[in-house]
Amino acid sequence: MDIQLIKGQFDSAEAIEMITQLIHVKIRFHENKINHASSEEDIKMRENRIKQLQKDLYELRHHLSPKNKYLSIESNISLTV
Repeated sequence: MDIQLIKGQFDSAEAIEMITQLIHVKIRFHENKINHASSEEDIKMRENRIKQLQKDLYELRHHLSPKNKYLSIESNISLTV
């Protein structure tokens, strides 16, 4: 099953806002899992993932600028069982 999450043209401010919100949701997901994690290995994996997401967001914000008028964004989620 595939879910088309995002598809369209966005100005740079809209793109940054949308991606920021998506990343923050994913970070909160990992933070909640850390609060209920039982193993140190799981906690470290989630902390590393949070750091990577924060780094990716930082790089995105510095890569995009107001001079990028419109951006095409497409994001799909593929589920396999």
